[in-house]
Amino acid sequence: MSSSKMTLTRRSFLSGATGAALAAPMANRAWAADPVTINMLAWYGHAEPDVVAEFEAEHNVKFVPKYYAGGDNMLALIAQSPPGTYDLILSDAEFVQQLNAAGYIEEMDASLFPFDDFFPEYQNFPGHWTGDQLWSVMVRYGLLGVSYNTDALTAEEAFSYNAFWNPKVTGKVGHFDWHLPSLGQISLLQGNRDPSPFDISEDAWEDVQEKTLSLKPQVGGYFDYGGTFSALKNGEMLAMCGIGDWITGVLQKDGAPVASVIPNEGGIQWTESYSIGKGSGKQEIVNKFIQYMLSPAGQLKSIQMAAYPALSPTKSGWKAIQEANPAEAERSGLIEGHAQSPINLLQEKRIFFRDIPRQQTLEDWNDFWSEYKTA
Repeated sequence: MSSSKMTLTRRSFLSGATGAALAAPMANRAWAADPVTINMLAWYGHAEPDVVAEFEAEHNVKFVPKYYAGGDNMLALIAQSPPGTYDLILSDAEFVQQLNAAGYIEEMDASLFPFDDFFPEYQNFPGHWTGDQLWSVMVRYGLLGVSYNTDALTAEEAFSYNAFWNPKVTGKVGHFDWHLPSLGQISLLQGNRDPSPFDISEDAWEDVQEKTLSLKPQVGGYFDYGGTFSALKNGEMLAMCGIGDWITGVLQKDGAPVASVIPNEGGIQWTESYSIGKGSGKQEIVNKFIQYMLSPAGQLKSIQMAAYPALSPTKSGWKAIQEANPAEAERSGLIEGHAQSPINLLQEKRIFFRDIPRQQTLEDWNDFWSEYKTA
């Protein structure tokens, strides 16, 4: 997905706030030097003004983003670039091990980050550590389930991935065009929970492929980031596989009749983490930015990011959103003891961390996805 497409989908929303965000801090500063450039590789939204303008003004830096969609695309972009191209890499957590193995990221100093403020479930996140060595820091996450048009399906109907086969949405089921989210959901539908929907036998993998192919008559399209927004907003698609509140949460605020639920079969957690690109000479300022994003102020910006909302791994982040925006804290379950709290769902084993395939290769899953799309 091109960054131009993604920028257009949210540009008008963001432009009004940009001037105000920059004007006040910069009015009081007369920098003697040009801003330091921080080259960021990330999903769309992470270098937009609603997230970074305050930090840029305070530290005289300028983020220059390269946006991608999907971990496979991220790996390809890094592989095509010389070391030092990217100072800061936002990665889906399941790809951190591959970044490390390929020598694309620097070791990080764990003492610089507030892990004591993390909920225990997120302090030693899988793949981020090699023994005591830290390679990536979790900054935000969200949940994937059944996303649907509330005029087309009831909440009760949506509480199973079987909703995608419902005759009410024939020809109007869409896929976010990345294999891991959709195939992970169908793996859950097929009962692959132990140890995870991504760690399945060859027989189970055959079953997932067969079940996925049976969905083909329901499918109306495969969409990138911007296309997913517009297809749900205008009713072109009435249900969407492979996404969750990170899409529908934005559309709800715009008044669209959409919602996302974690179905009875379970949901999948996407997780975004920051790493320092190999060969970057800007580790000190990059570390400061990661610290800022993990502070209560930074977590407020992350939770309420205009491009797509997320959840916070820190206790102080939950407290900050409860105080600043109680309605959003309630809507997203960022309240300890809340029935839909992501921590509760995780402890109840209703949430599984998204992962790369463990008994097949990424190429196996990607090749099948390509076959499915053209079947």
